[in-house]
Amino acid sequence: MRMGIDCVSRTHVGLRRKLNEDAILNCPDRNIWAVADGMGGHEAGEVASARIVDALSTIPVSGNLKSRLETAVALLESVNCSLVDLGKSGFQQRTIGSTVAGLITCEGGYACFWAGDSRAYLLRDGAILQLTRDHSLVQELVDAGMLDADMAENHPNANVVTRAVGATERLQVDSVVGDLFPGDTFLLASDGLTRLVKDQELLGELAHQPLDTAADRFIELVLERGAPDNVSLVILRVK
Repeated sequence: MRMGIDCVSRTHVGLRRKLNEDAILNCPDRNIWAVADGMGGHEAGEVASARIVDALSTIPVSGNLKSRLETAVALLESVNCSLVDLGKSGFQQRTIGSTVAGLITCEGGYACFWAGDSRAYLLRDGAILQLTRDHSLVQELVDAGMLDADMAENHPNANVVTRAVGATERLQVDSVVGDLFPGDTFLLASDGLTRLVKDQELLGELAHQPLDTAADRFIELVLERGAPDNVSLVILRVK
């Protein structure tokens, strides 16, 4: 049975940055969505995030969920190589990279894939589940029992990621797959949203508001709280 999907997306430069290095892929006709959060400064981070979404937008509609996920990972590995080479090509070597969180739907199932600290959430039956696990220094400290989870977002190294497309010669992409059900709602977001808006606030808006209203409200909340970073999000709901 083919399921319909409603989706919306938003991006904002925030209040402290001059450049928006985020990029969004919102392709319901191809059943793929992604948020990429670039890093590396002017003419670098935005290049990385754009290359990611451009590559992912070429994933064929045909094929099963497993093959489409494998294609997504292969495309990210190819972008990774090109960004590493680009970072070496200048007068001074630098890292040109981007985090990514993406979602593919196919045949009544979904595949979520990610590298870095951009996140994907699933809202189902009134509860919110974080599908991704941050590839970040503070998450490693939390996992090791050296840092309380409630203190992680205020840690001085909260913005240090341990994986990103373009950061190292070899890219490792994590993924998770599951079944789709009518009413399932997914949120993909850069850390410009998730560092300022708590999970329960995300749940409250997603559970009780139309998609457009929830998306606008998330941007409003981030701006009200200072918006120190670019913020990007995609919300999709299975009909």
